[in-house]
Amino acid sequence: MENRAFPEIRKHLGFGMMRLPMNGGSIDNEQVCRMVDCFLERGFNYFDTAHGYHDGKSEIAVRECLTSRHDRSEYILTDKLTDEYFKSEEDIRPLIDSQLEACGVEYFDFLLMHAQNAENFEFFKKCRAYETAFELKKEGKVRHVGLSFHDKAEVLDRILTEYPAVEIVQIQFNYLDYESLTVESRKVYEVCRKHNKPVLVMEPVKGGNLVNLPDEAQKVFDDLRASTGSSCSNAGYALRFAAGFDGMEIILSGMSSLEQMEDNLDIFSENDGNFRPLDDKELEAIRKVSDVYGAMGAIPCTSCRYCIEENHCPMEIKIPSLFSTYNNIVLFGKVVPWMTYDKLTAEGNGKASDCIECGMCEQVCPQHLEIRELLKKVAERFE
Repeated sequence: MENRAFPEIRKHLGFGMMRLPMNGGSIDNEQVCRMVDCFLERGFNYFDTAHGYHDGKSEIAVRECLTSRHDRSEYILTDKLTDEYFKSEEDIRPLIDSQLEACGVEYFDFLLMHAQNAENFEFFKKCRAYETAFELKKEGKVRHVGLSFHDKAEVLDRILTEYPAVEIVQIQFNYLDYESLTVESRKVYEVCRKHNKPVLVMEPVKGGNLVNLPDEAQKVFDDLRASTGSSCSNAGYALRFAAGFDGMEIILSGMSSLEQMEDNLDIFSENDGNFRPLDDKELEAIRKVSDVYGAMGAIPCTSCRYCIEENHCPMEIKIPSLFSTYNNIVLFGKVVPWMTYDKLTAEGNGKASDCIECGMCEQVCPQHLEIRELLKKVAERFE
């Protein structure tokens, strides 16, 4: 694997700072510092954040754990322009300046138009967000302009046709969503290839859902390891699937512990001869695991939390946690003690049946889930 478009990026694993380790209600900066140091020491340098991650605390963690402790030449930093934080063209520059200050840098290597879909793309156009980003590039506050994408392939084709100067595209891509009718990973990837755009991969492990597998799916990989002598982890199979396609510049992983990071780093240490694409036997196992999931009826939520941040749920329903609890019952026949339905709906948090069907959550869901109908399934199961 070689970086075709951006040689300044070393290796192909990116540190997504969206699911950082926590200590109580705060980011565990001590552990994040160890992870950052390990990541850089192993020869990796790509970091990804956004203004809304960890309720605005991710950018601060970038400054405290990365940029204040390492020379600017040691890392590549990506941030995003998110529509929730600006209302007009005049708001964009002050917002980007505040993000640069929060991160402790004078420029972003990549600035992505965040979570583009058919609806908010029109808002970005109205506010001349793309044009402003290209101006910031000329001024040196941004090195490269791209976008992150959550919609159907035809929408991405339209965006890249209207803005051919976009340099890179971040897409959701994993083996479970590859042929998904809602996410359209394969078709979206093919649009990127059509427009000759390098790809950043998000959700390669689908928010951790491809790590802890249901028993039937786990047996597929266990049998594969037994027959081949492989020591590849479940996450490793998912990461290698995503990295095995042409044009994949970076595979982002939202790592929450040093242990997770070390496993991922081993997978992508290609300079040490460790990285290898999936072979035919492994691809067949991937297909079998996908079939198991498809037959079980789990909710394909990645726990990105967009649906509940920024007051998107007026009833304060912990939607991702309720979906996770539902999936634990469907896939594993049990729930963990701190994720019981009663605990999740206590202390002022809404029940699934409290949904007033306002639809605000569905407007921001990157997976295009029919959340209102799914909450009815959760209520039927637990209430």
